[in-house]
Amino acid sequence: MDSEIAKKVTAVFDHRRLNRSGSSLFTAFAASVIALIVFTVVIVSNLTVREISEVVKIEIKTVVPYLPLRSERELSAGKNNYTIKQITTVKENNNLEILETFGGKGVSEKFQQRATEFLRDDCDVSFMMTWISPADKFGKRDVLSVESVFKSHPRGCLIILSSTMDSPQGFRVLKPFLDRGYRVTAVTPDLPFLLKDTAGESWLEEIKTGKRDPGKISLAQNLSNLMRLAYLFKFGGVYLDTDMIVLKSFKPLRNVIGAQTLEPVSRNWTRLNNAVLVFDKSHPLLRKCIEEFSLTFNGNVWGHNGPYLVSRVARAVEGTVGYNFTVMTPPAFYSVNWIEIGKLFKVPRTEKDRKRVEVKVLEMQRRSYGLHLWNKFSSKFEIEKGSAMDKIVSDHCVICEKVSVS
Repeated sequence: MDSEIAKKVTAVFDHRRLNRSGSSLFTAFAASVIALIVFTVVIVSNLTVREISEVVKIEIKTVVPYLPLRSERELSAGKNNYTIKQITTVKENNNLEILETFGGKGVSEKFQQRATEFLRDDCDVSFMMTWISPADKFGKRDVLSVESVFKSHPRGCLIILSSTMDSPQGFRVLKPFLDRGYRVTAVTPDLPFLLKDTAGESWLEEIKTGKRDPGKISLAQNLSNLMRLAYLFKFGGVYLDTDMIVLKSFKPLRNVIGAQTLEPVSRNWTRLNNAVLVFDKSHPLLRKCIEEFSLTFNGNVWGHNGPYLVSRVARAVEGTVGYNFTVMTPPAFYSVNWIEIGKLFKVPRTEKDRKRVEVKVLEMQRRSYGLHLWNKFSSKFEIEKGSAMDKIVSDHCVICEKVSVS
């Protein structure tokens, strides 16, 4: 575009120069004008592009992409008969080993039996977590999350879906809770069973056969996103990330999801998070989330199949008859964002910081059911003695061993 403008201006100059030959002063003046015009056009154009680029970057960082859900017509009309369109063929499938950890052949009956026997009617609240790392990576902070569950729910139940924790090493991690009479177990999951008769069944088969691209992001992480939805749809209960500290009883909560951010003026939610999900068995929002996961799966964009997914679905069905659920404001589970979470781990150095931390802790005591620790960002911080986290740990542990970085 800039070169075309320059050519046109130069053409005008050439025409005038031919008509006024011999005028060296005019030639010099005209050349200067041309250079100034071209320079100005280029600068303005670059500034405009830069400004647009900066705005786009800001929007990508702060605005949830509320993409419309894929049409219901893209699901086949037959009952419980789902097909997934626009399949991308993958030449190599290196994820079979990962898939086996989420349920191989012959484990379905064993999983059903173990899960059903564990989830008896005498559980005050039924919790579940997923763990996709080795058992020796289940550290003190993850144990603290388990402790906080039983501190607020002594008669609650916790099932951890994990092939690595369903092992002698995993049993040793959980034994201190069992010795104290708490009901916790780790069970190797059977994802095919959990996804049966849902849209996720076809998606999983296409991942297995290499017809669906798993993407660059950890397939295990995306399978975890799907598994929590499928488990709650099959059994109901409360899903928790292992970096969520339970602060008080979840017993009053039913069909709840937490907002991570609000729009500053309207105070309407702008993003949800799937680190806490509280839903009845067979809730339609969960089925819709599984459908959206299967139809719009993107293994190359972080969050697309997790927090952004539940945000898209909730936005699309919010207020629709039959989809009864509550979006709780950030103080319920996300009272401290990932940028500021480190402040809770350190003793305040100034009076101003001390007051801010005190206000935040008081707010959590009044309004929060849980505190998300954002372990990806906070794991580097040690819990300083006398800090807000030091008190939170002391108030919500049942084994109460010292917790630091691990």
